[in-house]
Amino acid sequence: MACMRALIGIVLLFAPAVLLAADRPANIVLIVSDDQGYHDLGSFGATDVRTPRLDRLAQEGTRLTSFYVAWNACTPSRAAFLTGRYPQRNGTYDMIRNDRVDDGHLYSPEEYAVSPEHILGTDVREIFLSNVLSDAGYACGCYGKWDGGQLKRFLPLQRGFNDFYGFCNTGIDYFTHERYGVPSMFAGNEPTTKDKGTYCTTLFRDHALKFIDQNHDRPFFLYIPFNAPHGASNLDREVRGSVQASPEYLAMYETSNGKSLKEQRRLGYMAAVTEMDAAIGTILDRLDRYEIADNTLVIFFSDNGGSGLADNQPLQGQKSTMWEGGNRVPCIVRWPGQVPAGKTSDAFLTALEVFPTACSATGTPLPVGTTYDGFDMLPVLQGKIESPRNEMFWQRRNEVAVRIGNWKWIDSKKAKGLYHLPDDIGEKNDLSQKHPDKVLALKQRLAEWQQEMEATEPRQPFRDF
Repeated sequence: MACMRALIGIVLLFAPAVLLAADRPANIVLIVSDDQGYHDLGSFGATDVRTPRLDRLAQEGTRLTSFYVAWNACTPSRAAFLTGRYPQRNGTYDMIRNDRVDDGHLYSPEEYAVSPEHILGTDVREIFLSNVLSDAGYACGCYGKWDGGQLKRFLPLQRGFNDFYGFCNTGIDYFTHERYGVPSMFAGNEPTTKDKGTYCTTLFRDHALKFIDQNHDRPFFLYIPFNAPHGASNLDREVRGSVQASPEYLAMYETSNGKSLKEQRRLGYMAAVTEMDAAIGTILDRLDRYEIADNTLVIFFSDNGGSGLADNQPLQGQKSTMWEGGNRVPCIVRWPGQVPAGKTSDAFLTALEVFPTACSATGTPLPVGTTYDGFDMLPVLQGKIESPRNEMFWQRRNEVAVRIGNWKWIDSKKAKGLYHLPDDIGEKNDLSQKHPDKVLALKQRLAEWQQEMEATEPRQPFRDF
């Protein structure tokens, strides 16, 4: 947005001198779940899914109930919050995946090596949050789903991270670590199969714990993008479409006898969420052990709306749709002494705010000469100002949506119409016939935004330049 720089300046005028209260700059822990439903936490209303540690995090911090991601599926959403820029601005505005797996195709190593999923990635000119914090002296670790490109130049170690363990495509089997038969785990810059057979949530947790053990006495940025509860990427139709969990957590939920296939798979989904929740709790406990929790900003949210096994109520739609269920996600922010505990914020906020917020919390200037589409949201959560955000745009190929103020207009295959969100969070009552002037205003502003994105300096991997 053209006015976002000015908004950032306004917010910074209200920002407290948080660093004065700390002996060192604040740590950042960014935890991202994968395809988790808006309702699939106890703190967001769930009664069937057990998430005691995330619920405790919400009690110790603030729940964000009108928090949006910048795209309704994995890859562009992640590139957006890691760069602080709309997908159309940073260049990663569509998925990086091989579609032939949808038909059960098994790629040979030679074929996979030259496939789009393997050779594409976010433009190397983009500045990641990890680049900025690493330059400021932070130790930076990433453990989980990278989804930003698999060639060496796109990997986390070339994006400012000091350590990385995880996979770089959009999904894997939780135990084999293969994506539709292709081994996909990396340790640093190198592929690895040494941990094959171990549940990946456990692996990501253990690497995160080791990182804290090694860096607790210095400022650090810990990014943990879990793949749970994303569906398992397996060619076996019995596994594909399900969400895997270890036997201990599957046993916590009722038997699948007599249930439909979807109901059975829902149990696996819930078990995976609970297992991830326990892993998050162990990581938060490690912060307590080293007495650094008070100096650590923790942000949790889902990368996009919940999948078909998720519960997104009261929202309509799910992942990959332009309904609220595709882009509005659960978010929790904790920073003792800086972010109010036990509060709920319905302020209009997005994942584009994560980059500027982390920079503000750590006292790190935003890179000069780069246009950012978000702002520091800490003063908003602290009740010092109203959210500067009044608009948000989404585009996926020829499907679009725009929210300005309390109004949202959608034009897509599965979703259309004008909705007044305060009265209709479930987007049931299309008001486009009643308010054609409002539709026209939103469409015009969307067209202006599209022109701005088109005029921005082009970026790989999809732009023609």
